[in-house]
Amino acid sequence: MNVELLKQFRTSVVLTGLLAGVMTVSACQKQQETEPSLEESISEEQSVPMSAEPAEPNDVVMDAPADEVADDTVAMVNSGVTQMTYSCSPALEVKATYKDADNQVVIETANGTATLTKTNDASNPEVFNLDTAIDGGVGFVQWRVAHTERETGIMRTAGADADNVSTYECKKSAEPSADESAA
Repeated sequence: MNVELLKQFRTSVVLTGLLAGVMTVSACQKQQETEPSLEESISEEQSVPMSAEPAEPNDVVMDAPADEVADDTVAMVNSGVTQMTYSCSPALEVKATYKDADNQVVIETANGTATLTKTNDASNPEVFNLDTAIDGGVGFVQWRVAHTERETGIMRTAGADADNVSTYECKKSAEPSADESAA
């Protein structure tokens, strides 16, 4: 045999011996036990102490005014909520928040805010009604909006004197709606 070949063979034997030694030492070391899987944890029955007293609810419900959560409504995209602003004559600005899933519209004017319910199944015109005045007193509010894009609307309001009806013709303002500004 050649001396070079013997040196290579010796190196291979030494490396193989070292590898076998490392494997032997690692096999003797204590290994961690595996954690139970989620399925095993779920299937195990756990005992829960019962109390004779009823549990207290953990849910905290906070009732915030509508003007404090108005900005949250704008952030809702693809949720069936659309906000539009209308300029009306005689001079009045109307902000309308359409809640299509609930068949409602929230009308906000300088005189007050009211939530009206849709009274027809049509889409042109859509008719919304409330049997209370815009300021919350005796009267009524009606909102009729036309076109698929709700471009024009007519608002009729009356106070305690139902014969004294105020009618406003409204056109959609150039301001972007909530859906357009959130996009």
